[in-house]
Amino acid sequence: MRILFFDTKNYDRASFDKQLEHYPGIEVDYLKTDLAPKTAPLAKGFDAVCAFVSSDVGAETMTALHEAGVRLVLMRCAGFNNVDLEKAAMYGIRVMRVPGYSPEAVAEHAMALALTANRRIHKAYVKVRENDFSLSGLMGFNFYQKTAGIVGTGKIGAAMARICRGFGMKVIAYDVYQNPDLDFAEYVSFDELLERSDLISLHCPLMDSTYHLINRDTIAKMKDGVVLVNTSRGGLVKTEDLIEGIRARKFFGVGLDVYEEETKNVFEDRSDEILEHSTTARLLSFPNVMITSHQGFFTQEALAAISRTTLDNAVAFEKGETNSNEVLKRES
Repeated sequence: MRILFFDTKNYDRASFDKQLEHYPGIEVDYLKTDLAPKTAPLAKGFDAVCAFVSSDVGAETMTALHEAGVRLVLMRCAGFNNVDLEKAAMYGIRVMRVPGYSPEAVAEHAMALALTANRRIHKAYVKVRENDFSLSGLMGFNFYQKTAGIVGTGKIGAAMARICRGFGMKVIAYDVYQNPDLDFAEYVSFDELLERSDLISLHCPLMDSTYHLINRDTIAKMKDGVVLVNTSRGGLVKTEDLIEGIRARKFFGVGLDVYEEETKNVFEDRSDEILEHSTTARLLSFPNVMITSHQGFFTQEALAAISRTTLDNAVAFEKGETNSNEVLKRES
C-alpha cells in the first residue's frame, strides 16, 4: 500500500519511520507541501494520502484526489471539520482519523496554559531575562479550592478534569453525554458552568452547535476574573468578542493553543514576516494572554500513538475491515 504524506515536518517523518518498521506492507512518501486542490494531483498512483488538521480536504481537493485514484484519506489527528465528508462519500473515498492518541498530552498542555496565564509565567520569564526581578504585574490566584468548569468530557476533557481535581479544585462539567468515569464531577447546565467557574477549559469538537460557543453573550455570563483556556478548536471562540471581553477586563487570564485565524501560522516559522492579519498581534498585545502554536498534542508519546493508529487504519482499510476510527457522512 502506498501513502503520500503531506505537510511533513522532521518530527512527523522520524515518528512514522520508526513505526513503519512494524508495517512491512506499507510504503510512505513524504512531501513538505500541504494538501490542497493544487497539490492533490501529486497523489496519482498512491492508494491513500495522509493529512493534518490544517490541511485543505474540502470539495475541490476531494475531487482532485478522486481523479488521482486515491481511495483513502488518513487524518493524523482527531479533528475532521476541514474534510468534505459528503464529497468523500460521493466518490467512495473512505476517511479515517485518530480520535484518541494521548488525552493527557493535550490536558497537561491545557493546565500549563491555565497556570501560565494565571501566574504570568510568560511575563516573568521575559522580566528575569532582562534582570528585572520585581514582582509587579505577576500576581495570580490559587487554583486550590476554586471551581474548574470542563466543557466537553470525552477523553481529553476527562483527563483535564482529573488534573483539576488533583489541584484540589471543585470540578463541574457540561456535556451532552455524561462520562460515567467522572464520578467526582458535578454535571450542570452550560449557563451554570459559565456562572460558577473560576477556570473554564474547552474540550469539545467543532460542530454547528458548538461554533462560537464562547461569544459576547456567553462571556457576559462568566464570573469576572475568570481564566479561559482553549486547546480544542479555534472556532469554538468568537475572537472579536473574546478581544472585547479582554479589553473590558472580564478575564484574569486567557490561554489559547488554537484560535480562529491560526491556519497560516500553525507549525510555520513566520518570524521574518509582517503578519497581514492583526488578530494574532492584538491577542499577543495583552499581558494576560498566553498563546501557543497548536502544540497540545506535541509529546513523544502522542506522536508515537498517532503514527501507530494512522498506520493501523491503513492496514484495516487494505484488509477491507471497518473500525471506529472511520468518519462517515452524517445522514440529513
